[in-house]
Amino acid sequence: MKNMMVESDLQVTLMLNKGQYLQKLYRSQNKPYFASIIFNDELIYMGIIHVEDNLNYLVHDWRSPICNLYYDYEVGNAKYLSPDGIIEGNLSRKRQYIIEEGQLLNIFDNSINISDELLQQVLATESSDKMKNIVNTIQKEQNAIIRNTDDKNLIVQGIAGSGKTSVALHRIAFLLYRIANLNSKNILIFSPNNIFTEYISNVLPELGEDNTYSITFTSFLKDKIKEYKSIEDFTSFIERYYKGNVIDKDVIKYKQSDEIIEDINSYLNDLINNATFTDNLIFDRYVFYTKEELNNMLKNRYSRFPIFERIKQISIKISEMSYEGRTTKSKSIEKELYKIINISKDYKKIYKDFYVSNYSKYHSYIDNGKSINYEDACLFLYIKSVLEGFDTNHYIKQVVIDEAQDYTKLQYLIIKNTFKTANYTILGDINQTINPYYKYDSLEVLKDIFDSSKYLELNKTYRSTNKIIEYTNNILGLEHVSAIRNNSASDVLTRNSEEYKDILNDLNNLTNISKSVAIITKDNTECDKIYDYLKDKIDIVKIDNGSDKFSRKLVIVPSYIAKGLEFDSVIIYTGRDNKYTKDEKYLFYVACTRSQHNLIVYNQ
Repeated sequence: MKNMMVESDLQVTLMLNKGQYLQKLYRSQNKPYFASIIFNDELIYMGIIHVEDNLNYLVHDWRSPICNLYYDYEVGNAKYLSPDGIIEGNLSRKRQYIIEEGQLLNIFDNSINISDELLQQVLATESSDKMKNIVNTIQKEQNAIIRNTDDKNLIVQGIAGSGKTSVALHRIAFLLYRIANLNSKNILIFSPNNIFTEYISNVLPELGEDNTYSITFTSFLKDKIKEYKSIEDFTSFIERYYKGNVIDKDVIKYKQSDEIIEDINSYLNDLINNATFTDNLIFDRYVFYTKEELNNMLKNRYSRFPIFERIKQISIKISEMSYEGRTTKSKSIEKELYKIINISKDYKKIYKDFYVSNYSKYHSYIDNGKSINYEDACLFLYIKSVLEGFDTNHYIKQVVIDEAQDYTKLQYLIIKNTFKTANYTILGDINQTINPYYKYDSLEVLKDIFDSSKYLELNKTYRSTNKIIEYTNNILGLEHVSAIRNNSASDVLTRNSEEYKDILNDLNNLTNISKSVAIITKDNTECDKIYDYLKDKIDIVKIDNGSDKFSRKLVIVPSYIAKGLEFDSVIIYTGRDNKYTKDEKYLFYVACTRSQHNLIVYNQ
């Protein structure tokens, strides 16, 4: 019977796998391949999914080892690592195809370089509502990140438009192909906001894989903190600063700093070391433990556990010893133990007391009762995790963190201790920081947190025209070069006007030449005003912090929600009394670098 059940399960698994493969074939039938190479006189076609007939491979999966030749080598001598070892030979041809709806539209024979004709054609194509896969235009430096399996953790610094997010998603697809027993449910993506999650939702299905878990750090906080009904999200935290609703910036900057981690650790160490049972335990008339016995268990026997976990373990042990191995009384015993120990499991009080202790640099903290600010929530969760133990998750095997520059060191410590056994791919750009209280000089410092890490850089931009790159370089004093797009580009236009009718005129012109257009405002107050003026005159969608659906045809969006997105044309609007200041130059840079082809800047 067992043998029959095992055989039956195996047959079910094989049929399910075959069904999934046929579904992938069905989805790719109108575009079965996108490139081919001739290596050692063998013609090899490449596609999203392999096509084979009795092990005769008609099309190879783009992730297979031999297809690495296409991404990494020019015509000439080449080699790849096969399961049988290194195979060397001659790469005599590289060919690319444009196929749409089963029709072959174009063919390019080329060597891999940045003036590649197909890449130019793809970049010239107007953008759509969803991010697309880039399997036919992956560049060599991107491929090195996608296919890296030698390093446990990757930290990637990539300039605006360098394809960081696309690389991350294609890396996920590659790892799913390469690593046995890894599936989409073992992978977690930290996204900057829900709009971004929606925007990237097509890429993995296009690559023949299921979407992974995706959350924001705010969602992560809400899942772990139950002591407050309301937790401020990251976008609202940023809005407070740019709206001028911050009373004491220095205090918030301290709460976001690396310095406060050391101060809190010192405070918690003192709290833990001074924890002691002050009386004997008398329970249920039959159970008696002296305070000396209890403190011996607290300080020695269970010292390897976090302090509140120690108390729990002591209560379980006492229950087992007193009730013939049963633990049914452990909860009641734990309650009695808290009555006779000089530390309370009141995380709100413990956090508040930090600010009146000698360890804090600032002695001011306002308890909002049922709600907690974002900067406090991060610290609160860290304190809670140290005292009761991090809520570790071993099911997640791969973690991807996008927009890495907006996470503080404390946040990385929390994530790393939660997903202890996972491998990490961390991507960001220090020049696109929108957190006004925290700034990295280099993402390479994250190697101190994530061991066995490799630091890589992506220094070519594929998004914007040369003229837009030149304009955005001037904002931060950078020297980034777009050697990718053709030089036939529109000038960056500037306007000195607060008349909303001028914006409407620009929109009418841009929507005639662009598939996607965005008005990017500095904050949501300006966003609301312009939207109220335009909504009855033109078909426009407002994207704000509560949005979870995304359409790029014509949108208006605050700058701090626009990050990670891109549009054919962009209008940057600020009123004359609300210009981006020098301290806000990184936010201005983020807004301007959303544009691919046309950029118009008002009152800056």
